[in-house]
Amino acid sequence: MSEIIAGARPTRMELIALRRRRRLAERGGDLLQEKLDALMIEFFQFAREITALRAKAQDLLAQTYLKFIEAQMLMGFQRMEETALTVQDRFEVEASTRNVIGVSIPYAQVKVKPLEGYPYSMLGTSAKLDEAVALMVEAVKNVVELSAAEAAIRRLAEAIAATKRRVNSLEYIVIPRIQSTIRYIEMSLQERAREDFFRLKRIKQRLEAEEEELQVQTVPALAS
Repeated sequence: MSEIIAGARPTRMELIALRRRRRLAERGGDLLQEKLDALMIEFFQFAREITALRAKAQDLLAQTYLKFIEAQMLMGFQRMEETALTVQDRFEVEASTRNVIGVSIPYAQVKVKPLEGYPYSMLGTSAKLDEAVALMVEAVKNVVELSAAEAAIRRLAEAIAATKRRVNSLEYIVIPRIQSTIRYIEMSLQERAREDFFRLKRIKQRLEAEEEELQVQTVPALAS
């Protein structure tokens, strides 16, 4: 049997208040369970999305590195390094948040700035470098999207754990304690009602006995 609520008084007003509190706790538990189910759905959706994004990121990066290696073989390491130093900074990450079932989810995307002329000299460079740069742009976008999705799934996991604790607290602690207190008060009120009933019964019996005794005393007096 669960513990009863400290300070609970065995009165009808307390019983009514506890029954109302139990209904609210049960309703709150139902709402939290619905929230938990919705969070789990979102979690698994992000999990599937992350799996696809990781596979895409690995494929893009593998292709990009291969193209850079091919370009380096054609251009030479020193020429590649000199070219890299002249490349414009074109990436701008925009970060924000969005609300998913009461959870603040991070969201990020990459904006690629338009080129101010050609990013590097056409002389002494290979077409493989152009292909590598184009693939790297896509890879950067994908990696940022993957990072945001991983941050989002961590937030969801934290929210799921917190909601699960609240559901368990209501289901295994709060509601059982309220129910135990309600049973305690109901038993106390029933016991009090039985005591009142027997007390009234004894009083009635005593009054009837006194009335009979009075009648017995009154009859001889009238006869004389």
